[in-house]
Amino acid sequence: MNNKYKIKTIGVVMSMLAVFSSCTQDFDEINTNKNTLTEDQLDQTLAGPAFASALYAGIHNGSYSSPGVDDQGTWGIATGILPSTFTQYLSCGYGTERNAFVNGYEGRGWLRFYTVAVPALNNAIKASAGNADALAVLKIWKVFMFNQMVDAYGPIPYTEAGNNKEKVPYDSVQFIYEDFFKLLDEASATLNATSATTVATLQPNDRVYSGNVANWKRFGNSLRLRLALRISDIEPAKAKTQAEAAVAAGVIETNEQSATFKVSNITPNNMNMIVNAWGYYMTASMESLLVGYDDPRLAKWFAPIDPAATTKVYRGRPVGALQGQFGTTTFSMFNNDVLGSGPNGTLSETKNIEIFMASENYLSRAEGALNGWNMNGTAQSLYEQGIALSLRQWGITDANDIADYIAGTSTPTVPNAATLYPTIGLQTVPVTLPVAWDASEANQRTQIAVQKYLAIFPESWEAWADLRRSDAKVIYPILNTDNVDPGVGKSLMKRVIFVTNEYSANRDAVTDAITKLGGPDSGGTKLWWDTKE
Repeated sequence: MNNKYKIKTIGVVMSMLAVFSSCTQDFDEINTNKNTLTEDQLDQTLAGPAFASALYAGIHNGSYSSPGVDDQGTWGIATGILPSTFTQYLSCGYGTERNAFVNGYEGRGWLRFYTVAVPALNNAIKASAGNADALAVLKIWKVFMFNQMVDAYGPIPYTEAGNNKEKVPYDSVQFIYEDFFKLLDEASATLNATSATTVATLQPNDRVYSGNVANWKRFGNSLRLRLALRISDIEPAKAKTQAEAAVAAGVIETNEQSATFKVSNITPNNMNMIVNAWGYYMTASMESLLVGYDDPRLAKWFAPIDPAATTKVYRGRPVGALQGQFGTTTFSMFNNDVLGSGPNGTLSETKNIEIFMASENYLSRAEGALNGWNMNGTAQSLYEQGIALSLRQWGITDANDIADYIAGTSTPTVPNAATLYPTIGLQTVPVTLPVAWDASEANQRTQIAVQKYLAIFPESWEAWADLRRSDAKVIYPILNTDNVDPGVGKSLMKRVIFVTNEYSANRDAVTDAITKLGGPDSGGTKLWWDTKE
């Protein structure tokens, strides 16, 4: 890697540390020039600020209060234009809607991850030397943030990321997953053995769990369950063992235990800043599901095309349109009062960022129960509990409304745009099943995939990985494709291609990575765990 992309920067990270320190009462300031701070000056007083930076950058958010480091555009590109578009959580209008990698979009998230998130994490680890509890939490977070990247790109720099070398090798997906389980084992053993209830050095700057040991244990176990499902087709025996161990040890089970990043005016929710400002819209796939199910989350997430109308009409934009294909047709934007900037333009400073929600665990456990795993519940009961938790998460608390939704027999509808554009191929909906639990196991698996797709929203990195693993037909094929690579076309993108700069600066490593990938460097090559045809 050349100097532009070098995975070893500390000055950039210390700029981010200043951001997090300045908005935390318990850490007033770093009494050293942030541009000259060296690694041997990292001590436990800097572990918390470094961790805060790794948390925020590790979920692909950027702060406009750290010019020259990052800004909200990273979320807009790395998340909005890539996984959120691939999963059809939104229609962005960019070339990725047609499965094209254009304008170097595949590189923005990579650059920020390796020049902000990874150095921050490494500095937190160095500053926490000798503090076993802090290191355990950092291992858990390392698994989380690297998991998103390896599931997006395939082989990536991992073992030697931050090794202060110009050339950084890539590790295989299988190797990285093996190390994930190893790190989770180590973290679990440490946190199970500690008598502490809080990791004091991380607590003041931990915007997720305030250093709470019990919550970080649940988060680590939840990651173990997620990863177990991911490998369930390629390593079913190991998946069963890992999933059962996770549930037995205790995963996130309530909305209060869910992992969210607590935002501030300095570290805002980038999604709220971006979606309506950049012209992102509800998709036809989301409309089909939410309108067809009379889903009460619809009005929470999206806006009707005419908010003043007595009858509220929602219209999702079909993904993959050609430039100008829909002319001046109006489509539903995001609900500005929930997922947009808010009436005063400051909602991004108070709307916390979803990282890992309790509902996902129940739906994963429901699938595990169908696999014959011991998930401490039946598939149906876990499925229904997951749905109920997701509804409550978004403010739907009436017990009768929740029960009616879970027992609903309506099915997804043909999107509104099909009436205006009857020849574009929207008449056959991807999902034909109701919410109410079906008698067929095959249909039950589809129902679980559909409800997990809705429950994970808007966290699209995991939603994209889960759709690829399950191969459940939840969303429409895109209308048009600009990518004729085998395995791509109009189907769900399988991965993000390697960064162009790496071919010139780290070519031997990329060549080796393609060998480890097991196919061409294209969006059609499946990852190690993606084995369904």
